[in-house]
Amino acid sequence: MGIRQWPEGERPREKLLALGADHLSDAELLAVFLRTGVAGASAVDLARELVARFDGLRGLLAADADTFCAARGLGAAKYAQLQAVVELSRRHLAEELQRGDALRDPAGTRRYLQARLRDEPRELFGMLLLDNQHRVIAFEALARGTIDAAAVYPREVVRCALGRNAAAVILAHNHPSGVAEPSAADRDLTERLIAALRTVDIRVLDHVVVGDDCVSFAERGWL
Repeated sequence: MGIRQWPEGERPREKLLALGADHLSDAELLAVFLRTGVAGASAVDLARELVARFDGLRGLLAADADTFCAARGLGAAKYAQLQAVVELSRRHLAEELQRGDALRDPAGTRRYLQARLRDEPRELFGMLLLDNQHRVIAFEALARGTIDAAAVYPREVVRCALGRNAAAVILAHNHPSGVAEPSAADRDLTERLIAALRTVDIRVLDHVVVGDDCVSFAERGWL
């Protein structure tokens, strides 16, 4: 039986409109995006199959184009659409962050940094550039490394911060392993960057390491 024959209160789209997106399961949300199923499977059946195949929505969203398009019911058009949705979400979080004080919204800062960095396949180092009222100017990606290391040069960090007229920065990088615990090298790098930026009167407010969760140097008392 197709979804159109289901009771109205059980159809994902109608359920979303009536109750809100937060009342839908992962598979139901994905079914709304898919719109249609395939032969012998409704959109919800297909969505459940995909959630299982990719071990959750995160795996589906992070899949490369070839892996994504090889799955039943998907293809290049769906890949492009879903990547557009992911990027819209990131930009929405960035706009929210830019409206306020990054220091007064640590949860929003973490949400943005996780959305930006968590699923990067290699280590990426960047920083949030802040004005003198701690409003976000921009996020700049400064170095991409191997799977477990990134080469970060203090002079490039200083040049970037000065070029955007930043008064303060929040450093950030990801651990592709998912383990956010900072390494000794992370702490050493942070100290070197603090010293370099101090010479031009730019403060380092935090260094956030992103994995499956986030670790804040400021909260650890390391700054």
